[in-house]
Amino acid sequence: MSRIFAKLEIIAGCVLLAVITVLVFIAAVMRFVGYPLIWSVDLAQLLFIWLCFFGAAKAMRERSHLGVDFLTRLLPPGMRLVLETLMSLLFAAFFLVLAWEGYKLTMLNKERLFGDSGLSYAWVTIAVPAGCLLLLGSMISNLIEAWRGRITDGRYIYSRAMSPVEAGEIEDI
Repeated sequence: MSRIFAKLEIIAGCVLLAVITVLVFIAAVMRFVGYPLIWSVDLAQLLFIWLCFFGAAKAMRERSHLGVDFLTRLLPPGMRLVLETLMSLLFAAFFLVLAWEGYKLTMLNKERLFGDSGLSYAWVTIAVPAGCLLLLGSMISNLIEAWRGRITDGRYIYSRAMSPVEAGEIEDI
């Protein structure tokens, strides 16, 4: 299931990026010839918001987000996994609160129009709860994967790198 979802994420991201590129190109050409299409820029901005969330979820799934793990990498593997699990619970609570607040904001903005496009502004604000749920799903997938492989392959939730303890550079405490 995770592989199918990852492929759908890539396809959605590629399609969004292609549509954004075409919209911006068309807007530039039309502006050059004296007939600006304001709605195309608005739509490109809306799609870019969604693209950012798809990209963030993909980066979370692949453990590619930037992070400072200097201290956690010094911990023994078991302690590091427990710490990352506790951090995941904190992040999950944050994502759920943000998703709920984003949903409430979406309901408040459903009558508001987005620029000159005629679209509801709810299409912009619903990206926040949807994106938070995508990030939460990626994080839970990594959490399950990390706990299943904790003994055999030493996977973690947020990092692909092996710790100095696992690499044998520092003795296990």
